[in-house]
Amino acid sequence: MNAVEIEEAVSELAKSTFDANEFPYQFLLAFGKKNTTIKKLRSGSSNQSDLNGVLQRNNIHILTCLEGEVDKTLDFLRESNATKNYKVKYVLATDGESFISEEIGSGEIVTCEYKDFANHFGFFLPLAGISTVKTIRENSFDIRATSRLNKLYIELIKTNPDWVKEIKREDMNHFMTRLIFCFFAEDTEIFGNGVSFTKTIEELSERDSSNTHFVIGEIFRAMDIKKNERENSKIPRWAYVFPYVNGGLFSKNIEVPIFSKIARIYLINIGNLDWTKINPDIFGSMIQALAEDEERGFLGMHYTSVPNILKLLNPLFLDDLRNQLKNSKNNDRKLLNLRRRISRIRVFDPACGSGNFLVIAYKEMRKIENDINELRKEFGRKSEIPLTNFRGVDIRNFSSEIARLALIISEYQCNVNYLGQREAILEFLPLDNQNWITCGNSLKLDWNLLCPNSDRGVKLFSDDLFSTPLEQTEVDFENTGGEVFVCGNPPYRGSQYQSKDQKEDLSSVFEGKTKKWKSLDYVSGWFMKAAIFCNENKSEAAFVSTNSICQGRQVGTLWELIFETKTQISFAHTSFKWSNLASHNAGVTVVILGLSISPKKNRFLFYKNEKGETIVKECNNINPYLISGPNIIVQQQSKPPLSINEMRFGNMPADGGNLLLSFDEVKRLGFPSETYKKFIRRIYGSAEFIRGNPRYCLWIEDENLEEGKKIETIKKRIDMVYEVRKESKDQGTRNLAARPHQMRELNIGKTYTVIVPSTSSANRQYLPCGLIDKNSTVTNAAFAIFDAPLWSISLIGSRMHRVWISTVCGKLKSDYRYSNTLGWNTFPMPKFTQKNIKDLTKNTEDILITREKFFPKTIAQLYDPEQMPEKLLDLHKYNDEVLERIYIGRSFKNDTERIEKLFELYCKTIEIN
Repeated sequence: MNAVEIEEAVSELAKSTFDANEFPYQFLLAFGKKNTTIKKLRSGSSNQSDLNGVLQRNNIHILTCLEGEVDKTLDFLRESNATKNYKVKYVLATDGESFISEEIGSGEIVTCEYKDFANHFGFFLPLAGISTVKTIRENSFDIRATSRLNKLYIELIKTNPDWVKEIKREDMNHFMTRLIFCFFAEDTEIFGNGVSFTKTIEELSERDSSNTHFVIGEIFRAMDIKKNERENSKIPRWAYVFPYVNGGLFSKNIEVPIFSKIARIYLINIGNLDWTKINPDIFGSMIQALAEDEERGFLGMHYTSVPNILKLLNPLFLDDLRNQLKNSKNNDRKLLNLRRRISRIRVFDPACGSGNFLVIAYKEMRKIENDINELRKEFGRKSEIPLTNFRGVDIRNFSSEIARLALIISEYQCNVNYLGQREAILEFLPLDNQNWITCGNSLKLDWNLLCPNSDRGVKLFSDDLFSTPLEQTEVDFENTGGEVFVCGNPPYRGSQYQSKDQKEDLSSVFEGKTKKWKSLDYVSGWFMKAAIFCNENKSEAAFVSTNSICQGRQVGTLWELIFETKTQISFAHTSFKWSNLASHNAGVTVVILGLSISPKKNRFLFYKNEKGETIVKECNNINPYLISGPNIIVQQQSKPPLSINEMRFGNMPADGGNLLLSFDEVKRLGFPSETYKKFIRRIYGSAEFIRGNPRYCLWIEDENLEEGKKIETIKKRIDMVYEVRKESKDQGTRNLAARPHQMRELNIGKTYTVIVPSTSSANRQYLPCGLIDKNSTVTNAAFAIFDAPLWSISLIGSRMHRVWISTVCGKLKSDYRYSNTLGWNTFPMPKFTQKNIKDLTKNTEDILITREKFFPKTIAQLYDPEQMPEKLLDLHKYNDEVLERIYIGRSFKNDTERIEKLFELYCKTIEIN
């Protein structure tokens, strides 16, 4: 369940008749607990309560009580031994009249009437595996409003099925935008004291909803006509009370969808919510999913937290503004210059969605402007920051409208905070008719036209603004547009998942620049255009992106082009979870990258340490792998250094499944021992090695072919391989039809083989690798070093190697995607002495022997971060210590230090070569 679904379920529970016995179970169901979980709690098998209540371990302890005993009951829950022993996060007591709950860790308490507890559902979202932020917990209105609007939307399209077809979809989306504006305007008295959109519909439309669409349509029509022009418009007298809005919001098509009785009820219920509580930076993200059929199932999951947005906006330009404010507090002239600078700043989001980044940027800039006004004792001064300085592009019409509406609402709310309600209302209507949010394909539009600059530079820029002589009467900007900061969270979309249209979009950006663009993520198009824009306008940019553009082969393709524009990385956040409001917080791993044509001398690299704390490191340069160091790009190498063995792909069957055998298929063959040894071998890919799944293959040497053909089951499989290869579209596979008894390669170790999975979970502390005997081989789903020295396992299974491959090889979803040419052949190694090799060999032997002691546990079980045997973990840590002493004479402090040392060695290797 996502946050919207949970809100609906909790609201239904709050409205239902209270049942003391059933309440605990119904409460847990509302927060997404499975029926099997509830069944176990009911039976007592998992209920750990010592107070005759319901306790789900690591979660919540609930106890219903007699009327008037809620406070006393909460005390019992707090002091309960079971609460302490089973690490309960929440305690909850209710008598059906009163409701009280406490979060144990923080001591935060929610207390209210029972009928109102649904208003606090955000407090309990962690019960559903959703990590909340303060904004959500304090203001859950946006989730509730989205939930109700979603119900209305679905009901309307039942009655008006044509309105979701392409020809009418835009009208439907525009209608929803108008409704949201009306709900907000009536509750904030923008329409005037006592003027109510919702009450007008409730009183003037029939209960059977037959004229609901007409009433709404006439209100909309009135708001598009100036009051002095209404006499000849045939507007009903009851609609005259609604003001002229302008801004294009109620112009053009004012057709309204037909309402059912249920839709009318939904509309009135939505209007009766308190829309003064709307938080546009949350609400926009929530509501944009309404318009997309495939997105509606993820309603409420697109919320982007303000702290995450500020991770980008702060280092991009807000921190600089705040620092200038701090340094200007006692100087009116500097404060004036700063205010003028802020009024000229343009923030441009070329993939703005519902406008989150623009809204937060606007709010933060208004805060700084207000601080300046207060320091200059100019209280109640109107803002000089125009909304038209916050420009956006989105390919979806509805998102563009919601972004514009979110900014309008944000401006009003800021005016209320800094000027007062009366002044805010006076400033609000009529709306500005300029359209500064563009609906279009950002990758095919000219950004210079969307966010134009009258000149390519700003005469007084950044710190220069404050080094101006104080007697200067006015700051002389050559560019009246001021600075431009580009920001946002563009769509990611890996190369293999892109549509034909998305491929064409990338082609329009990269064609003529590189032939390798087809392997790039979709987000790369925005980075490339931003780099060009920064170069042309001396601007700065920052985007959120999946970390894939800073790993693997994409680095060489994308960043060489970016660096050619003279654009550099000005700041960066290394990988972190960009979470959402889905159950279990199913976020994506992202990075944040700042780009600038002239970055500051000290650049900031933000990363998490082992304790999860954010560390800020000042760097002279940040390279595309988000490491402090020169702009080196690790290139694929076909061969490893001479000192180590070559790692190769395993054997590709290209057999249609006919050379490969399951355990049961081998068993059914019933071969005698000698025949088995001659024709059957154990074979491993990544999954077989990690999970221990047995798999086999036919392994027929040329000299044994005729003998093999005499065995009917073998001959039949050989014939089937021949047919598969002969009919292949690939010429190389068709050539293999000449030897259908064998795989494409015939690689096998004479003594043993070191196997390295091609994909492996990033959750493991160490990359799993191991040894297979001379009677086994490897498929092309894994890498192999045939007859390698044992100490190579010590290297591959080290923390050093894991850090290297996680940086340069890239990932497949959240799994490591190993590469021999990028990971092994480039791995920077110091010179090993015979003593070093002996020590590393001993470490390998100890690790392999210890694994055997835990048989039949699989590699997956042994290297599970929650189950890894302590003895095995200690041996790996000791191996790390021995290896790292070879590198620098001591253990490294952290992964940052490890990767910086590896890049230092890699740079030296390149210089030598």
